[in-house]
Amino acid sequence: MLMFWIQFALVLGAVLIGIRRGGVSLGLIGGLGVALLVLGFRSAPSEPPIAVMLIILAVVTASATLQVAGGLDYLVQLTERMLRAHPKYVTILAPLSTFFLTVCCGTGHAVYALLPVIADVALKTGIRPERPMAISSVASQMGITASPVAAAVTFFLGFAAKSGYPVTLIDIILVTMPAGVVGLLVAAIWSFNRGLDLDKDPEYQQRLQDPEFRKTLDADVTTLGKAIPLTAKLSVLLFFAGVGSIIFLASFPELLPLGHNGKPVAMTTVVQFVMLAFGAFIMFAANVKAKDIAHSSVFTAGMIAVVSIFGIAWMSDTFISANKAYLVDNIGTMVKLAPWTFAIATFCISAFVKSQAATLAITLPLGLALGLPVPLLLGLMPASYAYFFFAFYPSDLAAINMDRTGTTHIGKYLLNHSFMIPGLIGVSVSTVCAYMISRILF
Repeated sequence: MLMFWIQFALVLGAVLIGIRRGGVSLGLIGGLGVALLVLGFRSAPSEPPIAVMLIILAVVTASATLQVAGGLDYLVQLTERMLRAHPKYVTILAPLSTFFLTVCCGTGHAVYALLPVIADVALKTGIRPERPMAISSVASQMGITASPVAAAVTFFLGFAAKSGYPVTLIDIILVTMPAGVVGLLVAAIWSFNRGLDLDKDPEYQQRLQDPEFRKTLDADVTTLGKAIPLTAKLSVLLFFAGVGSIIFLASFPELLPLGHNGKPVAMTTVVQFVMLAFGAFIMFAANVKAKDIAHSSVFTAGMIAVVSIFGIAWMSDTFISANKAYLVDNIGTMVKLAPWTFAIATFCISAFVKSQAATLAITLPLGLALGLPVPLLLGLMPASYAYFFFAFYPSDLAAINMDRTGTTHIGKYLLNHSFMIPGLIGVSVSTVCAYMISRILF
């Protein structure tokens, strides 16, 4: 028992130090944790998550190629046209747009280009920008668990394959997509009347007395004047064709050749070669330079995710494998009787880890060791998003900075910020919906 708690303190300490230092340090310190568990506590190292890392690497490379080709700019421009055509409904349409932008691209970082447009549409319509801005930032991260090319989804796919349970990519999306949409819609409806209208907000009206402040409100924010080359539009079609090909092959696995084990090639492998192939098609079609792909923001963020998952998942799996008997005997019964406690644990970890893929890398092996079935873990998957809780995530900070009125904010007491209630509503509703859908489907 004492050795368990010492190892637990080691793992927890490694996670906290990695979070504090940020970037790839979570992966590096996770690797250090593996070394200490193996050499210091004589634990057998588990297998590193190679398949998952390769999936993320392939998807991120294709997404980064799409970004450099101008595909993300084209998607943002299409979204802006829709928002400006229906400005009164921006509080509903904006979060739906950011959610599906993430679903399409596999990364929530695509939201940055859209946030100033959302703020501008709300301001010019007389709507308090906090209403669409906060839920739009939250929705952009909720879309990760519903994207067939997101790191969190591909990690779950690889995890399910490794566990021997036949959960397909289609199964995951059938659970997380409708659950995510319902969650964000409930949060958006709540946001409709939050706060005072701008013409009744005394703090905002006082700021309007400052000529410099009024001048910032007059800035013209739009992407509609930007010329989008034909190659950018073609890159979007090619990227979607790649995602569609994965979904098609997942639906008809009999079309795949047999592997060395006599079964059709695993979908974890299919995702890798299909996304790399379509990334190559985009590169040739848009004449993208390879060095620009490597320097793009999407590629940088994706590589950080790969390194983080490499170290943190390996360390967590090694710790859980070495202490599986103790965990099952002491915690397994409680979690089986009240699965929602595992969802809360997942949520709490995510609030600090600030990556859904890294959160799942920590919690999924633990859930499996505790005897939770894979379909149940799938139903609790939306709970892996909680990094809105402290409002330090880049998309939340961007929403605050891009709201020129200042209505999107972090409160005096740190936790009373604009994202708290929309985030809690969205995640809790989507988790309950996903749990119910998974129970029906499985």
